[in-house]
Amino acid sequence: MEIKFIENVNKKVKPEASTLGFGKFFTDHMAQITWSQEKGWHNPRIVPFENLSIHPASTVLHYGAEIFEGLKAYRRKDGGVQLFRPMENIKRLNASAERLCLPTINEDLALELLTEFVKVEQAWTPYQEGTSLYLRPFLFGNDETLGVHSVHNAELIIIASPVGSYYKEGINPVKIMIEDEDVRAVRGGTGFAKCGGNYAASTRAGKRAEDKGYAQVLWLDGVERKYIEEVGAMNVMFKINGTIVTPMLSGSILPGITRKSCIEVLKSKGFKVEERLLSIDELKNAMASGALEEAFGCGTAAVVSPIGELCYQGVKYEVGGGKIGEVTQMLYDTLTGIQWGKVEDTFGWTYKI
Repeated sequence: MEIKFIENVNKKVKPEASTLGFGKFFTDHMAQITWSQEKGWHNPRIVPFENLSIHPASTVLHYGAEIFEGLKAYRRKDGGVQLFRPMENIKRLNASAERLCLPTINEDLALELLTEFVKVEQAWTPYQEGTSLYLRPFLFGNDETLGVHSVHNAELIIIASPVGSYYKEGINPVKIMIEDEDVRAVRGGTGFAKCGGNYAASTRAGKRAEDKGYAQVLWLDGVERKYIEEVGAMNVMFKINGTIVTPMLSGSILPGITRKSCIEVLKSKGFKVEERLLSIDELKNAMASGALEEAFGCGTAAVVSPIGELCYQGVKYEVGGGKIGEVTQMLYDTLTGIQWGKVEDTFGWTYKI
C-alpha cells in the first residue's frame, strides 16, 4: 500500500536535550491511516503535525473507544537509528484492539507505516546519553453517532516526541506508595489492554501518592485486594532471597514488552525467575525481614526504575538501602546497551531503520 507524504514546510526548532523531559515536544509530522467497515484500512499517509478535527459525537469522546502503544527510536553510536522489538508493540496493539472491539491491522502494514514515519522524522532522534525519540501510536473509534455499538470508523495515528528521563530522579531510586483503596483493573476487564480508561482510573490514587511525596502507586488486585499487580504505568519485579518474583499475567496486568525482555535477560544469565501470585502479606514480611533485596519497575518510558522505598498503610520500608541494586543496574545497562547499540544484540531484538 503506497504511503502518501505531505511535507511540513513550517519546520520547528528542535529543543535542547536538557529541556526534553517526557512528551513535551513533538516532531514536524504524524502518520495516519483510516479504517472503515466498508473499505478496511486505507489512505496511509504522513502529514504535517496538526490538531485533529473530529465530530462532537465521535465514539472516542463518549465511550472511550481508544487504545495506544509506546515505543522508542534510539540513536546508535554509529549515528544510525533503530527500534526495539517493534513487532511486539504491534501485536499488543492488536490484542488491545480486539478487547475494545476496534479494528486490528495487518502487522506488516503497521510496521511499514511505523518505519516510514521514523525515516521521515529520524533527525528528531537526539544524540545525547539517555535520550530517545518516543513513538506513540494510538487508535480510536470515530463514528459520528451516539449509538453504543461496535466501531464502524476508526483512525490510527502515530506521533513522536524527543524525550529524556521519564522520572526526574532518572535511574536513581524512587519512592512508591502501595494503594489499598482504589483499584486499577479486574480480571475479565481491560487491564491487559493498553487503553486510556485504565490510566484514567489510576489518576486519583496517583495524585494522592504525589501529594505525599511518592513517585507512583503500587496496585493490588481488584478482587481480593491482596495480590501485587503493577506499579504506576509499569510492571514490577522483586528480588526476594535471590529469586526474581514478578506478578503473573492474570488478565488484569499489562503484558509489558520491557517486562518480557527483563525476564529473557534474567533467565539467560542464570537467574531464577518466578511469575506467580505475590500477596501483599508476603511482600510485607519480606520487607520487614530484609528478604526483599531489590525492587524495580520496568516499562518503555523509564526502561528500569529502581524502588528505594515502599510505603504500606503508613509504614515505610527501605529497599536495598535506598540504592539501586546489582540486578536492577545490570538490567538497565543490558537493555539500554542493546537499545542504543552499545552492546551486541544477541537476542535479535533491534530493528534498524
